[in-house]
Amino acid sequence: MNYLPNILFAIILIAGIGYFASNVKKLFRNIKLGKAQEINDNKPQRWKNMAMIALGQSKMVKRPVSGFFHIIVYVGFVIINIEVLEIIIDGLFGTHRIGSEILPESVYGFLIGTFEILATLVFIAVVIFWIRRNIIKLKRFMSAEMKGWPKNDGNIILYFEMVLMTLFLVMNATDVSFQLANSGNVISQFISPLFGDNPETLHIIERGAWWLHIIGILIFLNYLYFSKHLHILLAFPNTYFGKLTPKGQFPNNDAVTKEVMLMMDPDADPYAAPAEDATDEPPVKFGASDVQDLSWLNLLNAYSCTECGRCTSECPANLTGKKLSPRKIMMDTRDRLEEVGKNIDANKGVFVDDGKQLLNDYITPEELWACTSCNACVEACPISIDPLNIIMEMRSYLVMEESAAPMELNNMMTNIENNGAPWPYNQQDRLKWKDE
Repeated sequence: MNYLPNILFAIILIAGIGYFASNVKKLFRNIKLGKAQEINDNKPQRWKNMAMIALGQSKMVKRPVSGFFHIIVYVGFVIINIEVLEIIIDGLFGTHRIGSEILPESVYGFLIGTFEILATLVFIAVVIFWIRRNIIKLKRFMSAEMKGWPKNDGNIILYFEMVLMTLFLVMNATDVSFQLANSGNVISQFISPLFGDNPETLHIIERGAWWLHIIGILIFLNYLYFSKHLHILLAFPNTYFGKLTPKGQFPNNDAVTKEVMLMMDPDADPYAAPAEDATDEPPVKFGASDVQDLSWLNLLNAYSCTECGRCTSECPANLTGKKLSPRKIMMDTRDRLEEVGKNIDANKGVFVDDGKQLLNDYITPEELWACTSCNACVEACPISIDPLNIIMEMRSYLVMEESAAPMELNNMMTNIENNGAPWPYNQQDRLKWKDE
């Protein structure tokens, strides 16, 4: 028996899975560059959110057309890849359709028939997605941040899925023994006549499609790390750790809260030395100017972004012509995080200051201050990403570290400090605003 194909298959499989594992390790390393944030509350609700949002696609179907076709691609692609288990066993042990030997013919035929129907539906859905992006040119896919690589990335994934589904059907259509069994070939039986009836030719095509199919799946798996389609894997932890508190509720900064409480306490001595056993220390830095200042959840959000643009299409600031795009905020955060990760790789595990940061080099103050903090982007996201939290962290840095708030905001805060109200009148004249 010739074991060379089995050895070659094992080498390709180990190399593909090994490279994927190394990229996953790098991914976790990059996410852990963020600040610590403990999230372990209300676990039953978190599991429910993950089941409903990530697995059940509950927020996707709020836009019925795209939601319906996305579910077809999602469910179809996941279920079809169950068949990869059979391919791996066949490849390692030199068997052929081991499932047909283990399972009853009716069961195996039902499974493969289901896979063929789903493969066809996935192919149709992917073609529709391609048309929406490249012919109809939906507005949310034509934004400035979607030029170049993001646009190409979206199309590459669609081409990948088309090719993989085609190879699966061709592999079945040219498998002579499978076609003769006439069980499960619900779609491939109509494709089979296209390849003629020469057994040798059919065998060569079937083997070629088989090898290309498994190699294509391994390439697709490793491509995920470099693609927005990383959300296929990260949507699950991202929805689990998603925000549970009301969307309009903002967390207080403990250091600022203590300062305010101190100012409001008439018996407090602001000049008193801290107690010897005091453990509270002021933060080294308020807010965030670079990715290392954000929480690990913010960075997980950035890697999970699907670039679908639903957040931006719902953003009132963007709709009125402002520069802000919540999708771009997430894409910029991910791009900067990748840049920092490559810096660490190039410098033997240590980050060397590159003179750049997320603020200004990627995201401008103009974008940050255009946000109305309405939470429309958070509500629209199909996998519980929170762009607003990143925006507010960077705003905090601008105000508390750089004193770089817009003039209108500075005037308002000065009026509150001097007059106890946001209007430029002293307390005796504070009702004059109604005459303006």
